[in-house]
Amino acid sequence: MKRRNLSLSRRAALQGIGAVGLSFSLPKGLRAQGSTVNFYNWDTYIGETTLADFTAATGINVQYDLFADNEELFAKFRGGNPGYDLIVPTNDFVERFIVADLLQELDHSKIPNMKNLDPAFLTPAHDPERRFSMPYMWGTIGIGYRKSEVNGVPDSWAHLYTSEEYANRIALLGEPTTVLQMAFKLMGKSLNDWSDENIAAATEMIIAQKSRITAFAPDNGQDLLLAGEVDLAQEWNGDIQQVMSEDDDIDYVVPREGGLLWEDDLCIPVGAPNPEGAHELINYILDAEAGAAIADFIYYATPNAAARALLGPEYNENPAIFPSAEVVAKSEVSVFPGQEVLAKIDAAWTRVRAAG
Repeated sequence: MKRRNLSLSRRAALQGIGAVGLSFSLPKGLRAQGSTVNFYNWDTYIGETTLADFTAATGINVQYDLFADNEELFAKFRGGNPGYDLIVPTNDFVERFIVADLLQELDHSKIPNMKNLDPAFLTPAHDPERRFSMPYMWGTIGIGYRKSEVNGVPDSWAHLYTSEEYANRIALLGEPTTVLQMAFKLMGKSLNDWSDENIAAATEMIIAQKSRITAFAPDNGQDLLLAGEVDLAQEWNGDIQQVMSEDDDIDYVVPREGGLLWEDDLCIPVGAPNPEGAHELINYILDAEAGAAIADFIYYATPNAAARALLGPEYNENPAIFPSAEVVAKSEVSVFPGQEVLAKIDAAWTRVRAAG
């Protein structure tokens, strides 16, 4: 999906959302005129005009704040909700929020556009009845790379975790759970096998490689790759797809060992000042036209079947957006490991960060 003529304005818009756009018919009884929804989301993860369109259609303003990763998001709520109405955690962190009693139950009667969702996304393991979450986007984690600077396709996690070939040209994610899990995949283990042996081996592997790693990137590995500061970046597929649209020398691969299948969800945290407005924004995002505009702009896979039907083959047949059956088969969904394992992950990451 190459849109070079639009790419600069598009990325600028992703950094500062605005403008006008879609018309939208809202169900009766869901108005919250003149209020504000405080929305806490990932960077570069909303449509070009989505928020302005929502405000124009409803009279509800949106305060839009950004977080870098799930760890930062969860930490924000440990001591109570600081004032947000809508958040976007990844599936295993949705579980973590649920276990900690930090999410409100959703009122499905206020989300009639739930009907637009692909049935495959209605009963996920992390929230089987969709009591606390609505799916937003899904995808993979893999390696974004600069084709002119690598020898062939870097289709193994070894290029990031054990090889000297691209020393000081590598970025890993900043999330300890994900970084350890991809090390597990390289070791031939399940990314959900949090045995002490696996944690120790993965930690030692990362420490041994640390001097060759340029950055543990807080959700900006794609920017480092685009700027030429690294040649390989462990990243979310859509983030790499975004910079692929700007630079033909960038590509994306899920390593042959397999990777992570993830889903980001729309959730209302306990203590939300405006849950009515949050329900209305969720319903708006799940509208077919609004959902299609978001997906087409951010290059992530939508679980919204009605939205996907409005998009063409350039989107629907793009393997960097929708992974092949082979990639899906060798990848896994992350499961919340429990508090005891989380303490072990924190201890392992402390060792990684402290290592010289």
